[in-house]
Amino acid sequence: MADWWHRRKVERRPGELRIRGRVLALTEDPGEIRAQFGGLDLDALQGVPLRHDISTDEIAPARICYYFDDTLGEFPYTGLECRGERPVGRGEVKAGGFAASVSGRRRGKGSSREAAPFAEMAAGIRLALAESFERIYEANCVNLGLLTSADLELADRLKRGLPLPLSACTDGKDQVTAEVVRFGGLFAYNVARFQGAIEPPPLNTGDRPMTIAEKIVARHIRQGGRVGVPAVAPGDAAFMTADLRFSHEYVTPMASMFWDNAVGPSVPLTDHDSIAFFQDHLALLADVMPPDEVAMGRLELARQLAARQASFARRMGVRLFSPEGGRDAGICHAIVLERLALPGQVVLGTDSHTCQAGALGCLAIGCGTTEMFNAWFTRDVRVSVPPTVRVEVAGEPSAEVSAKDLVLLLLARPEVRAGLTLGAVLEWRGEVVSAMSVEERATLTNMAAEAGAFTGIVEPDARVVEFLVERRGMARSHAESLIDGMHGDPGCEVAAVIRLDSAELEPLVATPGDPGNARPARELDGRPIDIAYGGSCTAGKRSDMDVMAAVFRWGLERGLRVARGVRCFVQCASSDVFAYCDTNGFADVFRRSGAVLLPPGCGACINAGPGVSTRADEVTISSINRNFPGRSGPGKVYLASPATVAASALRGAITTWPALRRRVESGTPL
Repeated sequence: MADWWHRRKVERRPGELRIRGRVLALTEDPGEIRAQFGGLDLDALQGVPLRHDISTDEIAPARICYYFDDTLGEFPYTGLECRGERPVGRGEVKAGGFAASVSGRRRGKGSSREAAPFAEMAAGIRLALAESFERIYEANCVNLGLLTSADLELADRLKRGLPLPLSACTDGKDQVTAEVVRFGGLFAYNVARFQGAIEPPPLNTGDRPMTIAEKIVARHIRQGGRVGVPAVAPGDAAFMTADLRFSHEYVTPMASMFWDNAVGPSVPLTDHDSIAFFQDHLALLADVMPPDEVAMGRLELARQLAARQASFARRMGVRLFSPEGGRDAGICHAIVLERLALPGQVVLGTDSHTCQAGALGCLAIGCGTTEMFNAWFTRDVRVSVPPTVRVEVAGEPSAEVSAKDLVLLLLARPEVRAGLTLGAVLEWRGEVVSAMSVEERATLTNMAAEAGAFTGIVEPDARVVEFLVERRGMARSHAESLIDGMHGDPGCEVAAVIRLDSAELEPLVATPGDPGNARPARELDGRPIDIAYGGSCTAGKRSDMDVMAAVFRWGLERGLRVARGVRCFVQCASSDVFAYCDTNGFADVFRRSGAVLLPPGCGACINAGPGVSTRADEVTISSINRNFPGRSGPGKVYLASPATVAASALRGAITTWPALRRRVESGTPL
C-alpha cells in the first residue's frame, strides 16, 4: 500500500471562510425551536436559554444509526428533548437551510457515534457552536471537517453574511489539531503527512516526573521514524501508535465505506493482526424493534450493518467476534478487558466505553469512525497529552456500596458537572480502589466516559497480576513484568485532585436524564418500577453476577421473587460470564426468581434489546451507564448498582438491598 497516497491532492483551507445559511439555536424552549423551522430569525432569540448537555443520542438517535450514508442528513436533532418534548422532525434541519447550530455547555455528551456530526454535515451544517464540547464529539467533528468553535459571536457574523476567520476554529487547539482543521479533516492531513508535506512539531519536553498515563503516551509517541520519547507534558501534540484497534458493527460499515472510497477496496489494512471487529450492539434488536419500524425496513438495514462488517472482515483478514462464535460472543470492551488488553498498552476502540480496559493499567481511548479509518492505515492516533485529574478515595471498603455508587457520586460533584474532567485522564487511587477487584475497577474506568474524560485508569498492581494469571493463564513472571514501572513518578503533576471519603458514601440512584443526577437511594425509596435491568458492559461482569445472584438467592430463601408487574432482565457482558453463571448455578437462581437471563451482548443500554421501555410512562431501574433521553426507550431510566437493581426488582419499587433486608426482617409489607 506504499504508494496510494502519492496520487491524492490535498490543500489547506483559506484563512477566511464564506459560509452561507441560517443559524439554528438549540434552546431549552421547544416552541422556539419549532418557530425557527417556520422562519423565525436568530435575532428574536436573544436571551433565550440554550440547551446544555445535548447528547449524541439526541443528535443522532440509535434508530437512525442503521444508516451510514447521506441519508443521515434527514435526522439530525430528531432525538433532542426540550422540556419533555422533541421539537425537531425528520428533514426539517436540511429543509431549513441551516449552516450552523448553536447550543450550551458540554455539547455531544455520551456515545462516540460519528453518525452525529456526520448527520449534521449531511443536513448542511458547517459550523457547530457551543459553550463547550465533549472530547470525542469535538474530535469527530474535527476529523470529519465540521468546524467547531466556542465563540458564539460567530453566529451573528454568519447571519450578517460576513466572512468567518478560520482562526476562530483553531484558537485554543493544539498545533496538530489546528492543522487538521486547516486541511479540512484528518484524512487529508494524514495524506499530507505521509506525502511529507507536513510533520507534527517535534517534542522537546525535558525529563520530568510523569503520571502513569503520561508514561504510556511517551512510550508510544511516533516521532522521526522512531517510537518512544523520553517524556511528555500536558498539551504536547503528536501521534502515538496503537497496540490494539477495534470496532463494532455500528461503526465498521461507515469506516469501511470511507476506506473503499478514499483508499481503495483492494488495499489491505495495516497490521491487520492487531485489529478486531465485534458484532455486539445489535444482536438482540429483532426482539424489541417495533413492528412499524420493521415494516419500514429498519431491521433489514440493521442486519446489513453486520453483513457488511462480516464481508469486510473476510476481505481484510480481520478477526470477527460474533454471537455465532461460541465463546466469542459479548460486548466489545468487555471482551477486550477479559481477553485482549494488557497493562501499558494503547487501546483504540470505536466506543466511548473503551476506557473500561483502563482497569488493567492501559491507556484505552474511545474514538469515532474517521479516527479508526485513519488508524487502519497509519496505526497511530493523534493525541494532545491530556492533563490528569486524580480521584482519591479514602476510608475502608464497605459491602453496602459499590463501584457504581462511587462513580455516581463523582459524576454528581459540581466541579465535574461544570466540566473539570472534560478531556482529562481520570486516575483512580486510594485504599478503597486498591481493595477492589479488577472488575469493580472496570466500572470506575468505564464510566470515565460519563465524566467527559479522555479515559479512566488505575495503576496496575498485584490484583492485575492475579487477574492475568487466573483469567488469561499467563505466567506470573510475565504478568509481573508487564506492570513493572507502571506507576506515577513521585512528584508528578496533576491538574486537580478530587477527594472522596467512603465513610460518606451510601447507595445512590441517578434520576432520569443524566448520569450526573445522583441522589441517595433512600430519598427515592418506594418509587414504583416497571422494568429492572441488570447487565451491560458496566454491570455484566462476573462480580456483578455474584452480587445479583446473592440478592436473588437471599430473596428465594425468604419466599421473594420478582414483584408482580415487573419485567426483570439479567444480561451478561460476554460468553465467559454467561458460562460462569451456568457453572455457579446463577442461571437457575435468576430463572427461579422470575428474571430472564439474556444472551451476552449489548441491548437495552442502546435501545436495542429486551429491557427497553415501550411507553413514556414506564419506569426502569437499570445498571447501565447512561440514562440520556431515549437511550433505553421512551420511558424514564434510573441508574443504580446491580444490588439496588436486584433488590428493587424483588420489591417492585426502588430500594436498596440493606433497606429491603430491614423491611423484611421487621415484617413491614413490601
